[in-house]
Amino acid sequence: MSELRPRRSVLYMPASNERALEKAKTIPCDALILDLEDAVAPDAKPAARFAACAAVASGEYGRREVTIRVNGADTEWHDDDLAAACAAGPDGIVVPKVSSADEVRTLVSALERHGAPDRTALWAMVETPRAMLHAEEIAGASGRLTVLVMGTNDLAKELYAEHVPGRAPLLTGLSLALLGARATGTAILDGVYNDVKDTDGFRAECRQGREMGFDGKTLVHPGQVDGANAAFAPSEQAVEDARGIVAAWEDGRGSGVVTYQGRMVESLHVETARRTLAIDEAIRAL
Repeated sequence: MSELRPRRSVLYMPASNERALEKAKTIPCDALILDLEDAVAPDAKPAARFAACAAVASGEYGRREVTIRVNGADTEWHDDDLAAACAAGPDGIVVPKVSSADEVRTLVSALERHGAPDRTALWAMVETPRAMLHAEEIAGASGRLTVLVMGTNDLAKELYAEHVPGRAPLLTGLSLALLGARATGTAILDGVYNDVKDTDGFRAECRQGREMGFDGKTLVHPGQVDGANAAFAPSEQAVEDARGIVAAWEDGRGSGVVTYQGRMVESLHVETARRTLAIDEAIRAL
């Protein structure tokens, strides 16, 4: 089971942008992905690699979870990225386009070979039809893999699908990945929302992701952080109800039927309530 920690807002930041790395120290996101891949031009990748590792080593990002996204295994930069990231020892190393359990095991062996600290987890991006169909195998391939990250832009491209409100073309893939994550006790993050000016659309997609069961959302702009934090945190009413359910259960233990505000309470409701309270407590501790 992956550690229960808030990952409501997970912000991509280009490691080639010194100002962005500095700004990230003050952004109220739960986690950062210092990006060496899509956001970095080929000629800037070596410098970005150095900057990302220096940022990790600085210890100046507070309680934020700090990860590095390396370039894919099929690129010329992958091996050097992985070796440098392992030496830096971030909270996680994010690898794009992971599509099989064998790829996970190969990556874990590489992390061990490069001396990555035990606390450095593997985050696997799942963004192909093959990955959706094998999500449970991918998520369960190693205890070092703690987070699945949806790559919805690439998934849409691979499906020849369009980006439409409600994401109907992607729902099967999203659901398969969620099933794989939950079956293995792995955290899972929803994909990005591309239009940073469309606040209403972004909030609607956050609500959808939360309702589906995602732990949080990956983001492409700091302006999206507050919306994701609000969407993926338990509401005040949810926390109040969770406390009430737990109290009713504990007070009524051994008495047969337990109710809260007229609704029957069973052990599954109590388990959900306790998870809600644990998430709320973890958020408050940030």
